[in-house]
Amino acid sequence: MKNSTFDYVIVGAGSAGCTLAYRLSQNPQVKVLVLEAGGWGKHPFLHIPLAWPHIFYNRMSDWNYFSEPDATIANRRLDCARGKLVGGSSSINGMTYMRGHPGDYDRWASTPGLEGWAFKNVLSLFKRAESWEGGEDEFRGGSGPLTTRYSRFNDPISENFVAAGIEAGYPFTKDFNGEEPEGFAAWQSTIRDGLRCSTAVAYMKPALERENVTLEVRAMTQRVLMDGTTAIGIEYMQDGQLRQVYASREVILAAGAINSPQLLNLSGIGASNELKDIGVKTIVDLPGVGKNLQDHISVGVTYARKDRSPLHKAMRADRIVRELGRAYFKGDGIATDLPSGGLAHIKSSPEQELPDIELLTAAAPSTAHPYFWPFVPSYSDGFMVRAAVLRPESRGHVRLSSNDPNAAPIIAQNFLANYSDREALRKGVRMVRDVGRQKSLAKIVDRELTPMGFSDAEIDAHIGAAAISVHHPVGTCKMGNSNDVNAVVDLELRVFGTRNLRVVDASIMPLIVGGGTNAPTIMIAEKASDMIAASTH
Repeated sequence: MKNSTFDYVIVGAGSAGCTLAYRLSQNPQVKVLVLEAGGWGKHPFLHIPLAWPHIFYNRMSDWNYFSEPDATIANRRLDCARGKLVGGSSSINGMTYMRGHPGDYDRWASTPGLEGWAFKNVLSLFKRAESWEGGEDEFRGGSGPLTTRYSRFNDPISENFVAAGIEAGYPFTKDFNGEEPEGFAAWQSTIRDGLRCSTAVAYMKPALERENVTLEVRAMTQRVLMDGTTAIGIEYMQDGQLRQVYASREVILAAGAINSPQLLNLSGIGASNELKDIGVKTIVDLPGVGKNLQDHISVGVTYARKDRSPLHKAMRADRIVRELGRAYFKGDGIATDLPSGGLAHIKSSPEQELPDIELLTAAAPSTAHPYFWPFVPSYSDGFMVRAAVLRPESRGHVRLSSNDPNAAPIIAQNFLANYSDREALRKGVRMVRDVGRQKSLAKIVDRELTPMGFSDAEIDAHIGAAAISVHHPVGTCKMGNSNDVNAVVDLELRVFGTRNLRVVDASIMPLIVGGGTNAPTIMIAEKASDMIAASTH
């Protein structure tokens, strides 16, 4: 790399980092450097939607983090999937496009000083980011970098799941990212021309066409370089060499809810007692760093099908190879979508202010695989409906395990530590079963397969044995005002007690949103890019 000084140095080419690079570089007078620990995701399976389970179960291009054993879920350690490649987790996620409820952002804005984050003030940023297949309207954007569309997965479960929800008495919504976010609905995805539309595709590749953007891959950040309490650059490891690069304006951490607090701690910013214990000199005593970890937790109910699905027929080895090729080279066929049958955001009781339960369908069993009789036997066809708690009350933390930047941090999820979350998830399981009994799903369902009874204790036992993370960690560099002891950044995402240092990613969310976190993280970066640009004038 020829230059050693840039206007902005961004750590992390994920959902936020790619967005920031694209927006900040629209000013030709500034030079932007992005440091990414991973590489470019070149494997075809990273781009073909139907191949997502292979990515997920094999931890492809992943940091391979695991949570600490959790007593509330039978002392299991859960995988914490985080993308380690250009595009970050937008390059390995389930491609769901979901903003959350407007009330989520109004909850953020209820904190004095954060009024600018109310939904009415961020809607334009959501619209600016997306190119919705239905075109622009009051709620949707039609010309942004990120392509969004309805699921086109062809399976009877897609319509029958939504119909069963209506039969069970729940509302229907045509567009959960539109005027009415509550109800049963068709899936929406970030897919363009039959392939994944990650922020690497939507934002980073166009940004790299400009001369003022530099991306360094396989560049492992070690720490933020500080001059007193002023951020001046980044120290990183690349090709076995320790290197330094400097920022004349700002250093921006966009490394995500696990790595951003880790990097702050490694740089001497965090709770002084914790830093001392790990052998890191404190520069800024900021006790909220790494606290306030929130994530969605879910558990599934599985069903056997009466008849084979279209996907099951396509999974015969000779057919699926052809379908994967069609998707990758032509952008058509069954492999251009996830096997998703629909979803719902609904209330577990009428007194809930916002929908508190999400139901997600997987139209194929986790055992699905290519088969070719008699060499490789087929699998029993089925599907799963997962219930997730949308706004959990439990809080965890991220903490250094060592002062070695290459050591994985301690991730304590503390799922279901608050009894209200266990109660909500139990209700969610019962809601799944209620929907599963309706006549529209009865046409498809042969029987329930989940080894679970109907009492609270039996459902709780199933939750303990089978609940998993939805991989939406947020909140570990909480945005708040100076009166909040756990706040790490202010309303403009500047790290308290420092100069020229911001955090821009999902870690700044004070409260988790009721849905996926990719779209909100992109919105956060869109808003941050405006604030950063304005601060230079």
